[in-house]
Amino acid sequence: MLLIAASPLTVSLAKSRAEGNRLDVAQRVGIALFSTEWPAQVLKVHADGASGSVVVGLVLSGAKFHHPLTKRAFLSEVETLIARTFSADSAIGEVDAWAIIPVPVARGAIVSGSLAIPTSRTVFTVSVLRSESQAALAHRLAIGRNIFWDEDWRRSALKSTP
Repeated sequence: MLLIAASPLTVSLAKSRAEGNRLDVAQRVGIALFSTEWPAQVLKVHADGASGSVVVGLVLSGAKFHHPLTKRAFLSEVETLIARTFSADSAIGEVDAWAIIPVPVARGAIVSGSLAIPTSRTVFTVSVLRSESQAALAHRLAIGRNIFWDEDWRRSALKSTP
């Protein structure tokens, strides 16, 4: 487990953005991640565990980046977030990262419960097992294998490489 002296703000963010049945793990991951301002903001950290295995989900904002991102920079950020997540707790066996964007919702629309309409849309996903090396993940991200991109979002949200 990674021990970090965290600021009160980092701890507060980690607690407020933690979800799942392993809040302790989600908060440790949050402390490891929220000490940095990422270009693509980390919105939530989900941690769920069963039978000794923990899966962490990182929800990233696919809109309103802190500064413009290229595809390469976005993937580099995702790779670093995943590495820091695995470093935060040895019980983590898998990290799933996804980026979402808000979906316009009509006034008066039902946004919770069984009749709810979606309020966000997933535009990027990747799943990584602890057994995958960082070099293998970097290669997989670079060639786009076993990841999902919303191509319209990628073209409009991420700047072209200069």
